[in-house]
Amino acid sequence: RAAGPGDPADQPIVVVIDDDDSVRRSLERLLRSVDLDVQTFSAAREFIDLPVPDRPACIVLDLRLPGPSGLELQESLNQARREIPIIFISGHADVPSSVRAIKAGAIDFLQKPFSDQALLDIIHRALRHDREARRERAELAAIPVCFETLTPHERDELRLVIQGRVHKQICRDLRISEKTVKFNRGRVMEKAHARAEVELPRSPDT
Repeated sequence: RAAGPGDPADQPIVVVIDDDDSVRRSLERLLRSVDLDVQTFSAAREFIDLPVPDRPACIVLDLRLPGPSGLELQESLNQARREIPIIFISGHADVPSSVRAIKAGAIDFLQKPFSDQALLDIIHRALRHDREARRERAELAAIPVCFETLTPHERDELRLVIQGRVHKQICRDLRISEKTVKFNRGRVMEKAHARAEVELPRSPDT
C-alpha cells in the first residue's frame, strides 16, 4: 500500500551490516541522532533470509564480511529481486570491487574512514530513491495488467507513461521510434484486456 507522511509505514529504516562492533555501534548512534530507525547485523547470513522492510530502507554494507561477502549479498538480493538500495563501505576497497558494486546497482561506495555528513547525505539520497521506487511499484500494482506477461521494453514504456511522459519524450528516453512506442502501448492494452485506452494511464498527447 502507499504510505503518506506520518504513516509508520513511511518511517525510513537503515540496515547496517558490518562485522566490526565499534563501527556498528558508531553508525547506530549517528543514525539515531538524525531520527532514523536502525537494524544492525554482523554478517550477511544474519540478514539474507529476513524479509525486506516494508517501508523506505537502505543497506549500509561492509565489503568484507565473514561468510558471504558484501558483494555476494548484493548478488543474492538482485537474483531474488529484493529491491533495496545499497551503500558499500570498506577499509580495503579496490577498483574492481567498487566498479562491480556500482554496476550491480549500488548507490555509492565509501572508503573508510569517511565523514559522518558524507554518509548521511548518501543515506538520505538512497532513502529518497527507495521511497520513489516504492511509490512507482505501488502505482504499477494498481494497474490491471499482468506484469509477468510484459516484455522489459513494455514495462519500461509503461513506467514512463505513468510518469506522464508524452510520446516524444518516451522515444527520446528509450531511444525508440514513435511507431514502436505506439505498438508497445497497444500490446500492453491487449495484455491488460483493456476495453478502451482510458483504462490505462494516458500521456498528455493522446
